[in-house]
Amino acid sequence: MAGLLTPGGDPLLAVRFTVPDLTETFVRRPRLVGRLNEGVQGPLTLVNGPAGAGKTLLVAHWISTMDRPGEVAWLTVEHEDTGPGIFWTYVLESLRRHGAAVPDDVGSPSSPGDVDHSLLTRLAAWLSERADPVILVLDEFDRVGASAELADELQFVLRHAGGGLRLVIVSRTEPQLPLHRYRAAGAVAEVRGADLAFVPGETAALLSRHDIRLSDDGARSLTEWTGGWAAGLRLCILAAQHVDDPDTFIKNFEAGQSTLADFLLAEVLEAQSDETQDLLLRSSILEQIHPDLANALTGRDDAEAILAGLQHANAFVEAIGHSWYRLHPLFAEILRVHLRVRQPGVEPELHRRAARWLSDAGLLAEALPHAAGAGEWELAAGRFIDELAIGQLLTGLDAERLDGLFAAMPPDAAGPAACLVRAARELVRHDVDRALEFLRRAGENLTDEGADTAALRLSHALLRVFTARLTGSAERAEAAAEDMKAAELLLPAERLEQHPELPALMLTDLGSAQLWAGRFDEARTSLSAAARVDDGPSTAYPRHESLSRLALIDFLCGRPGRSESHARAAVAEAERSGLPPAARTGVAQLVLAAVAVDRDDLPVAQTHLDQATASTTASRDPVATAGLGLLRSRILLAKGHPKEALRVLQELRRPPQGVEPSPWVSGRAALAMSTAHLALGDPLAALDVLAEEGTSGPEATAVAARARLATGDGETARALLDDIPTELDEGPGIAVRVLLVRAQTADALGDDSTAQRLVARALHLARPEHLRLPFVEAGPWLRSFVRRRPVLAQGHEWLPAMAAVRGTEPAPRPDHALVIEPLSEREQEVLERLSQMMSRDEIAADLHLSVNTVKTHLKSVYRKLAATRRGEAVRRARDLHLL
Repeated sequence: MAGLLTPGGDPLLAVRFTVPDLTETFVRRPRLVGRLNEGVQGPLTLVNGPAGAGKTLLVAHWISTMDRPGEVAWLTVEHEDTGPGIFWTYVLESLRRHGAAVPDDVGSPSSPGDVDHSLLTRLAAWLSERADPVILVLDEFDRVGASAELADELQFVLRHAGGGLRLVIVSRTEPQLPLHRYRAAGAVAEVRGADLAFVPGETAALLSRHDIRLSDDGARSLTEWTGGWAAGLRLCILAAQHVDDPDTFIKNFEAGQSTLADFLLAEVLEAQSDETQDLLLRSSILEQIHPDLANALTGRDDAEAILAGLQHANAFVEAIGHSWYRLHPLFAEILRVHLRVRQPGVEPELHRRAARWLSDAGLLAEALPHAAGAGEWELAAGRFIDELAIGQLLTGLDAERLDGLFAAMPPDAAGPAACLVRAARELVRHDVDRALEFLRRAGENLTDEGADTAALRLSHALLRVFTARLTGSAERAEAAAEDMKAAELLLPAERLEQHPELPALMLTDLGSAQLWAGRFDEARTSLSAAARVDDGPSTAYPRHESLSRLALIDFLCGRPGRSESHARAAVAEAERSGLPPAARTGVAQLVLAAVAVDRDDLPVAQTHLDQATASTTASRDPVATAGLGLLRSRILLAKGHPKEALRVLQELRRPPQGVEPSPWVSGRAALAMSTAHLALGDPLAALDVLAEEGTSGPEATAVAARARLATGDGETARALLDDIPTELDEGPGIAVRVLLVRAQTADALGDDSTAQRLVARALHLARPEHLRLPFVEAGPWLRSFVRRRPVLAQGHEWLPAMAAVRGTEPAPRPDHALVIEPLSEREQEVLERLSQMMSRDEIAADLHLSVNTVKTHLKSVYRKLAATRRGEAVRRARDLHLL
């Protein structure tokens, strides 16, 4: 009969297709059954929770409540199913045994290790044509859940089966299916560990099934103590069955000293042989137990047989695959207490043995807590550096745990490895001075350049790149990067390949230092390489950070479209990797805000600015700090608050203590300050700022030309602009502003045709990027110019009415509105004296008017100029050539 053998020739195990039976004490949970009923209306249902959470029995109970439970195909997954041929053979047989008539022409896998893609295509096609969907339950899917190949195949069938397949995955871990897509589409139902946890009412029902009467407070306390964990509840209930007063028992429960401890010790531990008891007690310090590791703790060689026997006897030892076992958490806690009673003082030695065995086995993350438990800090730090794990302190999912672990390292822990670990911890906190001191101490012991110190020198160099980034020194960053590359040559390639976070961090920090120094081409090369480093949790943050900085470079080069694309990719990387907002760089949001300002969308810009400031790292990163200041000043300028913008910019002229000055930050600050002075009607101050800072480049020249035009010196403005190449290397964000200044200069000098041509080119360049702000900033001149030549506005409806490029009168804008109605002769006289900083009393005396009459004229002037205060009215009057 087809399908009764695996591709390897082994018989299929019928028990794997059997839905588990429910025990008499099983508690039915309608709230979860309802969730599953709703879930199978869609393609995917995930039941995910820890061991002992009751996942399997919940799904089995749900099946028993169905009108036709035989329509559900059940498969209990085993570790050998990582071979796709074996997995799909069992899936096909499960479908057939549970009533789904899979056609023979779908076929069967021919080898254990793979499955022909055409078979999956035929299976998906058959499922898609069914009138009623097939429900497939995959229990214990975590046994193969790490297989990306199986996940891709399962996803292919599920996606192409249409509505013909409803997949229910029961697993301790999340499968490698693209769950984010299903979640975004609302196509996955999830029953998580928190859902599976018993609530007090269900705990009371479970107690009742065991003939135990507990008060409501007792049931609530028991639920809270176990966290609603089904296996923990069962253990406590088993213990409570042996006491006269269950309420008192629950109230006084304490692991290691309770009736539960007595019960477990008597019924499980003391029933075992002396060798078994010794192994259990010594292994209780471990999260997971391997027979060889247990042998290292006991000094014997019988662990494999003992552990297998305990697991077979269901003695609170669980096999978790690949020869590894795990003790029940409550049992392990009780054993640890008992170990301290039976063998006091032995724990440090056990931790020491465990640390050495795990480290030798390449399980560094598991070894470190044991080294710490043994007080072997030099061993812990030494192995940490030898395994090239220094980057894991700086980034990745394990960074917080490692930081907490090494926080307990005492000051007397010596050696270069311990100094490097301390330096890394200080750098994470951006304490550069302390980090540099630890790096100096480590460096004193690294004079030998042999292979045996390569890992130390690589870690030392990586941290030096980080410090150079925080101090803004591209030269020191590049020198340290070269040292790191030299150390890499002495290390095995396979060891380096296991740590993609190292090049990702180095390149990101190097690129950041080069960016700060204004060496954009070199920074782009470094950051682009960092963004291409292998995908994974350990490289998520440097990829996010490098994409953010690429976005900033694009923006500074006048390419808002490319910068927005990179910034959104950086945000997407952070979202996909689960980086919390506080841990993100903030630069991506700053760039998105800056692009929104250029598009004259200030509400969106403010939203992105608020998101950027939510990052706790932004305030300690020179690039992000400078970006925040520049962005705030631009938003203030766009809102018509040049004085407030100047106050913000003054702070940027002084770099943070210990940080080298950045040429582009100084230049950008000078440009913004000049623009603010122009907005205040003081073109000479604008020119002074540019001269003082020595700011150069097309943007600076354009601002200087605008200032010269404001003084009426069109010839000098033209001479300045003639020094700018006609074809700029910079992007449209810069080119559009230069073109508009050229046009205004040409118009001022009477060259109308050139001015029209330049405005048309500016509009053409700005349109794909929706660059509105340069046209708004051009002010009354542009509005007047375009009104006289309405053909220029044709096809440019993307610009707002306030820019007046559609040939119609614009809606008034507080910053650049036209006069609502002409000023009277007396109002003009009041305005002239207002610009001379005369008070109301002085104006009244000079014009021989009463103070109240002057107040009335001032109100009328403010209204007609759409102003609310003196400085704003004077500035607008100068823009409109009324002064």
